[in-house]
Amino acid sequence: MRNLFWILLLGNVILFAAMQSGGFGWGEQEVQAQPYLNGDMIRLIPALQSAPARALPSSKPVSEPVTMPAPVAVLTASVPVSSPSESPAKPNPAMDVAAPAATKPGTPVCLEWGDFSGQDLARATAALSALQLADKLSRRQIEQDIGYWVYFPPLKNKAAVNRKIAEIKALGIREYFVVQASGHWHNAISLGVFKTQEAAQSFLHGLNAKGVHTAQVGERASKLKSTIFMLRGVDAVTVSKLNAMQSDFPGSALNNVPCALTR
Repeated sequence: MRNLFWILLLGNVILFAAMQSGGFGWGEQEVQAQPYLNGDMIRLIPALQSAPARALPSSKPVSEPVTMPAPVAVLTASVPVSSPSESPAKPNPAMDVAAPAATKPGTPVCLEWGDFSGQDLARATAALSALQLADKLSRRQIEQDIGYWVYFPPLKNKAAVNRKIAEIKALGIREYFVVQASGHWHNAISLGVFKTQEAAQSFLHGLNAKGVHTAQVGERASKLKSTIFMLRGVDAVTVSKLNAMQSDFPGSALNNVPCALTR
């Protein structure tokens, strides 16, 4: 038994020595396995470098362009951007202006149109008659102390008056008045009486265009009667026609009035 013990002990010593010296190929395998193990551990370091820059700052500039991730771009595109001009405006009560009564269909209005005298009165009467307003139309007269007239200065005698009348009739003038009263204006011929000097001048320009060149405009210090037409409860269509007609009478005024004034 003692001999067997020493034999086993000697065998273990030989086996240990062989292992330490690389015998049987075991020592080499151990040495080769160690580098592979260390290599795996070293490769973990690049993985740490892919962490955010705040964890491991790098002093080298980034050479490749940074591309935003696709989800971020999609979210940005899906968010609507609105400018102040595109935002819905709040209603402003001050801008909600009601239309004039004359422009609203079915809303009757009352008007005054005037004033007229002489030829303008006859023309305005004919124009209003064509509208067939019946009891919606009435008139009133006003008097003024001072007016203007278009006239021929006093002529020498009756024969001269007759020659002048023949001349103006040949030019198409049918309305005139010969002053018969004695005094400074005896044998003068009046062609029209007007409220304002501007209206008288406008009428004189029309006469000049027809070939009348000796008529004059003067102030008439006497009672001057003129007519104002009153229209009650007319509709928007009639108001539109009256506005068009008014342009043919530059000296007239077409005004809205309370309906109580037209009764």
